[in-house]
Amino acid sequence: QVQLVESGGGLVQAGGSLRLSCAASGRTFSNYNMGWFRQAPGKEREFVAYIGWGGNRYYADSVKGRFTISRDNTKNTVYLQMNSLKPEDSAVYYCAAKDYGLDYRVVGDSSRYDYWGQGTQVTVSS
Repeated sequence: QVQLVESGGGLVQAGGSLRLSCAASGRTFSNYNMGWFRQAPGKEREFVAYIGWGGNRYYADSVKGRFTISRDNTKNTVYLQMNSLKPEDSAVYYCAAKDYGLDYRVVGDSSRYDYWGQGTQVTVSS
C-alpha cells in the first residue's frame, strides 16, 4: 500500500554534491521510519543513513560528516544530501520505509524494512 519513488541521481565529479529525494504515498508518512541504502555491482546492499519518525538520525561511518538525511512530513518526502562525493560512493541508491517502530539497534538491517523504491543511479567520476 506504500509506494516510494526516488529521484535526483546522476553523474557528478568527485568532490561534487547531489541531493536525492524519496516521495512516499499510500499511508501516513509521519509514522514511517526511513532509510537509504546503496548497492554497487558485485557488492552487497549497504546501509547509508536512517531517520526515524521522531527525527532521530543514524549514519554509516563511510558517509558520516558528508551526507545528511532529512524529512519533510508536509511533502511526504525524505532527502539525502550528499556532499564531497567520492568514486566509491557510486551505486544505485534505494529508499526504504518501515511503518511504526524500528529498533535503533537494527536500523542498518535491510531485511527489517517493509517497502522499497526502484532506486536511482549515482555515478561519481574521478
